[in-house]
Amino acid sequence: MRRLLFLNGIKAFEAAARTGSFAGAGAELNVSAAAVSRMVHLLEDRLGVALFERKANRLAMTAAGRAYQSGLTPIFDALASLTAQVTAPSGVRVLTIGVGPTFAMRWLIPRLADFRKDEPDIEVRITTGGAAAPFGDDWSCGIKLGDGAWPGLVAEPLFAADLLPVCAPRLAQQLKRPGDLKGPGLLRVAHSPDDWPSWLKASGVARVTARGPEFQFYGQALQAAVDGLGVAMGIRPYIDDDLAAGRLVAPFALAVPKGMRWYLVYRSFQTGQRDFAAFRRWIMRVAAGPAVKGKRSAS
Repeated sequence: MRRLLFLNGIKAFEAAARTGSFAGAGAELNVSAAAVSRMVHLLEDRLGVALFERKANRLAMTAAGRAYQSGLTPIFDALASLTAQVTAPSGVRVLTIGVGPTFAMRWLIPRLADFRKDEPDIEVRITTGGAAAPFGDDWSCGIKLGDGAWPGLVAEPLFAADLLPVCAPRLAQQLKRPGDLKGPGLLRVAHSPDDWPSWLKASGVARVTARGPEFQFYGQALQAAVDGLGVAMGIRPYIDDDLAAGRLVAPFALAVPKGMRWYLVYRSFQTGQRDFAAFRRWIMRVAAGPAVKGKRSAS
């Protein structure tokens, strides 16, 4: 018989550990901070170990508390997911993917018809989830750019994030060597200020500084490049379809690693769920396909 000690106290502790305060846990559980504190005290008494060090303005977990919380949060996540599956309308199969807007528009959505062909009964929902967005409680999985270190999540590499300048074919005809680049014509992305300096340094061009129009997202800069506004710093795999269609060309062969990769991220318990397993098989297969080679402009 399972020895389940004081589930209300366990739930209060996990919420306080995750939110960092009794007040935050109380708001989540719809009880007062004092009630959360009492339940955690009772849990500690029953366990016979201290889970928190109470400090003047904050809570600090003990080693036992950290170990307990690291195991409890995935269990509660799995329970919430299982409950959602059981209570979903009969026959409805939902897969929720957290992904940044540019990745969704430039890579994932154009390929979803292929996934739906394989799995027509799965309803795919795309939700906002850039690199800085927290992993949503309702997500089946996410696609993130980073170093692969997201605590509590499994991260499987999908693509290398290589940097490669791209522009409209007509503009590319004017670019014979990296030294032909002019700062005012280099389109920038606000959250990635190091892209152009990294590529220019690797190409041996030290005297050019990107000073062109600045955009919030890569997708905006790439569309501006398609429209002939300037040269954008492309990132794989955002540029693959435009290169294949000839809307953009890569005037130079040099591709520089961004220092990060794209990952499929998910909670470990998801591997046992058939809808996620189907999506994981599909995206790993598609991601392993050959990348589109950047076409260079005709001299």
